[in-house]
Amino acid sequence: MSTRSKIIFRKFLKWRYQNISNKKFINIASAVVGLLAGLAAVTIKNLVHFIQALLEGQFIKEIHQAFYFIFPIVGLLLVLLVKRKLIKEKLGHGIPSTLFAISKQKGMMPRYQMWASLITAPLTVGFGGSVGLEGPTVSTSAALGSNFARLFHLNQTTRTLLMGAAAAGAMASIFKAPIAAIVFAVEIFSLELTMASLIPLLLASISAVLTSYFFFGDDVLLHFNLQDKFAFNDVLFYVLLGVISASVSIYFSKIYFRIDTFFRGIANTYKRLLIGGVLLGIIIYFIPPLFGEGYDTINNVLRGTIEPVIISNIFHTATDNVWVVITFLIGLILFKVVATSFTFGAGGVGGIFGPTLFTGSVTGYVFALIINTSNIFSHQLSLTNFAMVGMAGLMAGILHAPLTAIFLIAEITGGYELFVPLMIVASISYIITKKYIPHNIYHKQLAERGQLLTHDKDKNVLMLLDINKVIETNFVLLNPEMTLGEIVNNAVAKSSRNHFPVVNKDNEFLGILTLNDIRSIMFDKELYEKVKVESLMHSALEIIYLEKDTTEEILNKFKRTGAWNLVVLKEGKYYGFISKSRLLTAYRRKLIEVTA
Repeated sequence: MSTRSKIIFRKFLKWRYQNISNKKFINIASAVVGLLAGLAAVTIKNLVHFIQALLEGQFIKEIHQAFYFIFPIVGLLLVLLVKRKLIKEKLGHGIPSTLFAISKQKGMMPRYQMWASLITAPLTVGFGGSVGLEGPTVSTSAALGSNFARLFHLNQTTRTLLMGAAAAGAMASIFKAPIAAIVFAVEIFSLELTMASLIPLLLASISAVLTSYFFFGDDVLLHFNLQDKFAFNDVLFYVLLGVISASVSIYFSKIYFRIDTFFRGIANTYKRLLIGGVLLGIIIYFIPPLFGEGYDTINNVLRGTIEPVIISNIFHTATDNVWVVITFLIGLILFKVVATSFTFGAGGVGGIFGPTLFTGSVTGYVFALIINTSNIFSHQLSLTNFAMVGMAGLMAGILHAPLTAIFLIAEITGGYELFVPLMIVASISYIITKKYIPHNIYHKQLAERGQLLTHDKDKNVLMLLDINKVIETNFVLLNPEMTLGEIVNNAVAKSSRNHFPVVNKDNEFLGILTLNDIRSIMFDKELYEKVKVESLMHSALEIIYLEKDTTEEILNKFKRTGAWNLVVLKEGKYYGFISKSRLLTAYRRKLIEVTA
């Protein structure tokens, strides 16, 4: 920004402070952020379509089947080159990186995250990476919201709100489902649903969905026409579908976590790309419906036209044998998460929302098809209705977002005809999955590190605290060989503290000496040369490990020990002390800041 631009911008900020209240400006900012989110969603989607159109050109189309497995590797290699040569920064997974920014970076997302996924996600998905675009779109939009807030010097609470509004805008633009988008922002980002936050979320969703209508017209991502109404006789089967959805959700999550752990154990980036890319290419070569996001497959399933899905494989599976069809569809369910995990493991950029919908639609369809084919029951189920409700079951299970699942599918179907079965399947799937998978894919790593924001306001405040700011380091250090005379003259006389950490020459913590430990002998000069620190010091009641302990765990250590001061170690070395009073003061200030 030039000097003249800066002057004009400062004048605008001054005018804004004088003429526009903070509440009004937040509403305006939310609408603008929603517009930006809508543009980001349109850009990412169009870039993917452009890349796929190139791959399906006349020349490439002739060799498309034979070299199917090459495309994902090429895309992943391009992604790696963009990361190394252009971005030159670590690019985390979309929604988890956004949640981390909210919980531990005060809602500040780096500027490169506003554009990085606009390049890497289309390259990943366009060349066949078996992931979704929703995650990158949400993270890009959240980064736009974060940096917009920073540009106008908005506080942390407002920054977080605009990030949530941007996320809602992204989802509203993708699915043209503004209500479900708001619910998504509340469920996934743990936003407080008050009037102060609801209006910005609404405005962002409205402006984003209008942007989507402007560019795409009435075209929607998921094509579904409700043909069969909900029948009471179907209730038992929807209950069974809820249980099946939970089982598939648990399978999906566990396979994802295991493959993710495997690739994390491979240090070499190029080795990860080679292993993941080759395995992904092989899977897609044998099962082409796993290529890319998979919305073509989802829409075919929702229309009940399963033939294009079945015949698109090298075996050219016959569709006249229904059990062969069922076997193939079960294969899609089992291998979609594998393909998705290989894409991420190889360094691809994408999300799991799309794969979740893919797996859910096929799960619901297969379940209904098995019931209808088995002839155990005289009752025939609606294949398309169960496919649609199956998506809600998997969203509730894998993403732990039952309300998002219910409202998204309700909005897509254009009404509340399937609302009861959606509630049945989503609630059962969520309850069962939550028992075995406590944290969803978005939250797991953050939860393990104690960095996950929830709807528990007290825990959120603790998490948002910057623990480094409450550490005190102005203590006089002692070594074990120091005499009582040196303690009195060089430590007690020069310090206002009652605690003196004892360390060796490598700054490794050995123990503590307090004023009470020497109070009875500190004026006995005969002992000045006889008594040394090593005979007086004692071990700490508890130790705080800066890299490992969360703020909640630190408070628990104070509670267990009854201490007012605890020593802090950083990388195994002495670093300072934390006092309970200072920590509680910081907590109270942060609570006021967050709830203001």
